[in-house]
Amino acid sequence: MDEYKTRSAAEDIELIRSKMRALTEDKEIAEVLGADFIGELKASDALVQKRSSEPFTLVILGEFKRGKSTIINALLGKELAPSNVSPETYTINEISYSQVPKVEAVLENGDRRILTFRDITRDRLKIKMRLYPSKIAHLDIKDNAPILKEMRIVDTPGLSDLEDLDKQVTEYLVNADAIMYATSSLLPFSESEQIYLASHIQPQRFGMLYVLVNMIDALQNRQDVDKIMRRFKSISGRIVPNAIVYGISGQDEFMRKTGGHRPPDKGTREFYETQFLKFELSLKRDIIMQKDVIRTKRVMALVENMVGETYAKLRMLSDMAEMDMRAIENKTAEFDEQCEQLAQALAEAKPKLSLSITEMQQEAEKWMYEFFAKLRQSMLECRRKDENGEDIYPAEDIEKYFYSYLMEKVGEAYRTCIEHHRRRIDKFVEDVSRDLSAKLGISELAESGRSTDTGRLMRSMNTNVTRSVMSVKLFGTSETFPPATMSTFSLILKKKKQTDIIDIALENYDEIRINIVNDIKNVYKDLEAKALQQLDDIYHHETDAGRDAINQAKQVFVSLDGQTISDVLSRAEGLVDECIDILENYPD
Repeated sequence: MDEYKTRSAAEDIELIRSKMRALTEDKEIAEVLGADFIGELKASDALVQKRSSEPFTLVILGEFKRGKSTIINALLGKELAPSNVSPETYTINEISYSQVPKVEAVLENGDRRILTFRDITRDRLKIKMRLYPSKIAHLDIKDNAPILKEMRIVDTPGLSDLEDLDKQVTEYLVNADAIMYATSSLLPFSESEQIYLASHIQPQRFGMLYVLVNMIDALQNRQDVDKIMRRFKSISGRIVPNAIVYGISGQDEFMRKTGGHRPPDKGTREFYETQFLKFELSLKRDIIMQKDVIRTKRVMALVENMVGETYAKLRMLSDMAEMDMRAIENKTAEFDEQCEQLAQALAEAKPKLSLSITEMQQEAEKWMYEFFAKLRQSMLECRRKDENGEDIYPAEDIEKYFYSYLMEKVGEAYRTCIEHHRRRIDKFVEDVSRDLSAKLGISELAESGRSTDTGRLMRSMNTNVTRSVMSVKLFGTSETFPPATMSTFSLILKKKKQTDIIDIALENYDEIRINIVNDIKNVYKDLEAKALQQLDDIYHHETDAGRDAINQAKQVFVSLDGQTISDVLSRAEGLVDECIDILENYPD
């Protein structure tokens, strides 16, 4: 172990890769593991290579019209990222270092077309797009701005429809090393923005996430700024606890650095100037100076997963290798019998899950009724007057903030109920998965590997299968605001200019409450259907994995003699054990 401590993490990663390549390039080992598994290992290694060699990547995300490009230009101190574009001309922009500035359009068919920086304006780009034989995959923008020596910056299209996220944007997100998420102080944290943070960014577990509240200069006074910042920090902290929130003006900072005409100061300039400075200092201190550490951790996780999967495969094959062909045939019959028993056990588990979800639904309805009783009191409180008959809460503030307050509070209660129960459902599904694994012998393999040198790799064996079949989101469209409730909110928003918004909200109070409760019933039906589907997927995944292992063993044992198989597995396990020894130097 001591000999490994003198190497860097990057050298250890390369050493592990070399040992894993030796494993895949050994023809006998490849035959024992099977072509499909070897193909997966090679694909994993290619991903590690890509992540290790490509530039450190900072991706900026956010919905359309949040000023993402302006923020990038402010960081760079020059206008590189196209701004003031329309949705039909918005492109992914990769901005990286080159001593000689240039820009190219990279087409989906692989062609590259040279552009001038004037060409990436809205009108000229639209004309260019019509002339190209293929759509633009991304713009490759090169510049000599100093910060680009340290990282590549990716400017992504606006995210306006979560169900139709561009696959390319999702790929950039998965392969990003750090994230900036741009929001607007004028459109404070929409429902879809919150869902995107929770469903796409939080699961990636980035070491650091910047939430940039842009356009702070548009707010009227410091009091408004403080209210908006409290809201963003509260919501961000609840969804992504490690998020760092800055209130900035990308436009003002860009003008300040380039000597342009700055927006008028409404008494808040010192705040957003200081916030942008703090953001830049954090970017240099916590991202640029730590980028090698950040990159290593994310690449090491890929390597760890590759080694762990190989270890589990070898242990399963080793168990099979101790049997003769007759024993394997008996194992096949035994396995089929187990599968029938598991199918019966699964059939017995489903009604329990359905009953449990029904109870959760009833509990959620009770919580929502209690919540709405308190909400009504809060709404009435907004109409209170002081001893002089004056409104305690100014009508201007109510007009400005009440609608978003109502949306936020109802949405928060709605999501809290479902998220609380989703964790219970996930646990139920995971427990059933663990039981299925145990009955098929998979958990026994996990337990046999729980020694001091493999415990960290093997501790999540029972949940890996569960995660692998959860590609379909647990929620459908019902994870946003429910449709009936949204129609009522729209009615309030439509009428709020005509009369007192509190009166409108109170008039529609019963309708909002009834719609929420009705929608909750539909959501829990959706939860039940998807949870049941997960159980079926897990069952099929587990049983298919077992059958594949048995069939692979049969094929190997026909072509190779027992001693050769034993020698091959021993050789492969030796390589993997060496990899595990190295990984032990990198605890979580």
